[in-house]
Amino acid sequence: GRTIMLRKKYGMVKKAAKGMRLLDIGCGTGYFPAFMKQKGYDVTGVEADPKARAFAEKEFGILVYSPEDFSIHKIEGKFDVITLWHVLEHLDDFNGYLDRMLEHLLPGGSLVIALPNCSALDARYYKEFWAGYDVPRHLWHFTPSTLEILAEKHGLKIREIKRLMLDPFYNSMLSEKYRGNRVFMIFGIVIGKLAYIESLFDIRKSSSVVYFLTGFPTLGLETPKS
Repeated sequence: GRTIMLRKKYGMVKKAAKGMRLLDIGCGTGYFPAFMKQKGYDVTGVEADPKARAFAEKEFGILVYSPEDFSIHKIEGKFDVITLWHVLEHLDDFNGYLDRMLEHLLPGGSLVIALPNCSALDARYYKEFWAGYDVPRHLWHFTPSTLEILAEKHGLKIREIKRLMLDPFYNSMLSEKYRGNRVFMIFGIVIGKLAYIESLFDIRKSSSVVYFLTGFPTLGLETPKS
């Protein structure tokens, strides 16, 4: 499962970004930046958990900063692409983080942000049991409409959105488990399939959405073509 997702993420980033300098916010134990490093990317990470940081540095030789280092601009240089895979919803001051990320983004660079989508079919079906809410770890919940508002506030434009194909199944099975269903896998697969089918007709209803953002041309940034 992990290898499939890493390949999927690599394909998305390769298409989204022209250059090879990558900053992964919330990189955890470093498997994604390590995979990108193998593909020739110059990678840097930011991670709150000191044990995860140490693992990423020791196991993969990746330079990983703490959020405090990121806040005081200890990270040098700018990046072609900055990724957040299910991270923005955990950040207390996500507006401050976005501002700092933009200071580290090269002109024409891309922000890639993956988020649970609380307007998806599985979210509507499971309501308070939906795994995507993940209370109390998830502080914020987004839909494509609310992320558009947030992007505009920071001078960003959503250039493209994509779905994470396995997430409706994962979220549905976990939600069934939260409901106490012993055969959570069977029911989860059924609801997950319905949620996935709905997303084929309307990608904005995907269980998890990956947003590709760039700066507005009016800010002097070139907007790459899709």
